[in-house]
Amino acid sequence: MRTDAGTGKVIIVRVFVAGGSGVLGRRLVPQLVARGHQVTATTTGAVRLGLLQRLGAQGVVMDGLDAASVGEAVAQARPDVIVHQMTAISVAHAGKPDLKHPDRWFATTNRLRTEGTDHLLAAAQATGVPHVVAQGYASWNGIRRGGSVKTEEDPLDLLEGTAAQAGMEAMRHAEEAVLAYGGAVLRYGAFYGPGAIDDQVVLVRKRQYPLVGSAAGYSSWIHLDDAASATVLAVEQKAAGVFNIVDDEPAPASEWLPHLAACAGARPPRRVPVWLARLLAGDQAVIMMTEGRGFSNAKAKRELGWELRHPSWRQGFKEELA
Repeated sequence: MRTDAGTGKVIIVRVFVAGGSGVLGRRLVPQLVARGHQVTATTTGAVRLGLLQRLGAQGVVMDGLDAASVGEAVAQARPDVIVHQMTAISVAHAGKPDLKHPDRWFATTNRLRTEGTDHLLAAAQATGVPHVVAQGYASWNGIRRGGSVKTEEDPLDLLEGTAAQAGMEAMRHAEEAVLAYGGAVLRYGAFYGPGAIDDQVVLVRKRQYPLVGSAAGYSSWIHLDDAASATVLAVEQKAAGVFNIVDDEPAPASEWLPHLAACAGARPPRRVPVWLARLLAGDQAVIMMTEGRGFSNAKAKRELGWELRHPSWRQGFKEELA
């Protein structure tokens, strides 16, 4: 719902969540419904339509890479706002995580962030949808110069010359296209919460998630429920521009990874040299662990009035893995 500034009247918003059955979508849809919004949420297969219905949404099967499929779904829903949460990084869609070859692992997600974004914006324009909110990313990928914590004014790192460059450029395309439409880009930190870090916890417990080199690279985290609540605010306030949706405590890997291991009941992570990590896991993993830059959430708090339920990964990991 929105409150009209002139009359004080509550306005129910028709929200179209592209990617509603994903790890964030499953936390976002119930929050939107609880606020009184009418939600249409998409999934890639009929098997998850029942899940979306249980969450309170009207479920629709849509192929984000098919312009006709996207156009038809949006036209039928006739939403007031489109929320772009389409990715394909689950094991079912992309196979096991492959940090050494993110160009392969994220191949479909990269297309969803380029072609898929274009299809959604074309459908929005054709149907007269006035507002778009899209997923971005801000965990460790701030520009690698200057301080350890970046704002929305700082550029993201494109990791030029690495296998991750294609993915970074796909995110840049999505951001630029949505901002040109007058929409909002929410740069979420690394997700944790129900279903978000299960694969990482498995590696931590097997001591297969090591600290690399100095482990001085910073990352920012965000609980799924806090990411969802920020998204609801962006929808309701017709927000425009870029917002870092991260918790209050960006931190180096040397702090958050041992803490994650302790919360998971695992032995402390091993430490490996940079050359070995680059050989085994690739450039992206090395950069994240040794040179990563985290992000500030001050703008989202100030402009959206956003309040976190999980202000730090320190307590959040404990609660998640209790």
